[in-house]
Amino acid sequence: MNKRVLYSQQSVVLIISFLLAVSFTIFLPKFPTVLNAIALLQNVAILGILALGMAVIVIGRGIDFSMVALLVVPSGLLLQMVQNGHSVPVAFLAATCLPLVVGVLNGWLIAYIEIPALFTTLGTGIFLAGLGQAVFFPLDVVPWVPQLNILEWMGSNPILGIPKPIVMFGLAAAALTAFLRMTQYGKFIYAIGDNPHGARTTGIPTRPMVVFMYTLSALIAAYGGFVMAAAIHSMPTRIYNSTMIYDVVLIVIIGGIAMTGGRGRVSNVLTGTLLIGILLNGMTILNVSYSAQNIVKGIVLLVALLFDTFLNPRNEDTAQQGDV
Repeated sequence: MNKRVLYSQQSVVLIISFLLAVSFTIFLPKFPTVLNAIALLQNVAILGILALGMAVIVIGRGIDFSMVALLVVPSGLLLQMVQNGHSVPVAFLAATCLPLVVGVLNGWLIAYIEIPALFTTLGTGIFLAGLGQAVFFPLDVVPWVPQLNILEWMGSNPILGIPKPIVMFGLAAAALTAFLRMTQYGKFIYAIGDNPHGARTTGIPTRPMVVFMYTLSALIAAYGGFVMAAAIHSMPTRIYNSTMIYDVVLIVIIGGIAMTGGRGRVSNVLTGTLLIGILLNGMTILNVSYSAQNIVKGIVLLVALLFDTFLNPRNEDTAQQGDV
């Protein structure tokens, strides 16, 4: 039954995406071009990578609002440390350890101290963003330096004309699909999201798995930041003040991953990313203001939440306080 519901929502979203693309093709001459299609996918590739990390958390019945800070600060730290004279390996190690520490902290506070995930990740995200503003970054945009060209492969140099961020998004999606489908840990995440108390009674180490989930999410977000920095040869640190996290949540929910946990797959993320990419691209061509775009996205998010509530109603197992 759950699979039919998920496929049903995916089908609806794909149909809406198709109709939206047809409408834009008819009324916007700039939309139906190869260059615009590539630009569309490139623009949402980073959002898609973040949505992969968020999908892991939501499937496990959680939420992570620290992901945008984890996108920006580790990659910005990498660029800033190399600019300050540190070697690339040392800077990369520090930039990788930072999300690892934050992810473990998020998971530990949620699993062992039992602070709701919403407040935990809001707190760590705000702290990390403030740390970047006050300590790490003297400028709002951290520039790329020639020493970092060894890492250009992560975001520059298209493959067969396909921008590298799209390729890196595809690789991350394939890896996460294999992890969720083929590994025991992936099955544990679904079990915890479906029924955490039942998962615990069957012997699944639920608390360590929650720590693992948030650590994995943090590392995926940092990976997206590295790809973004290599693609644009800088890191605009003020991104953590944007509405990007809501776009990520929008992709996950509208794609069909149930907020009640235990249901969803990577294909849902791909579906949601496609629809949001088409919507944002069309509004950009129409010169819709940023504020007006937020209004549209807010309406779409509310509709998606209503749709999710209808398709995945809460019951006595899923309506536990403190899940998020």
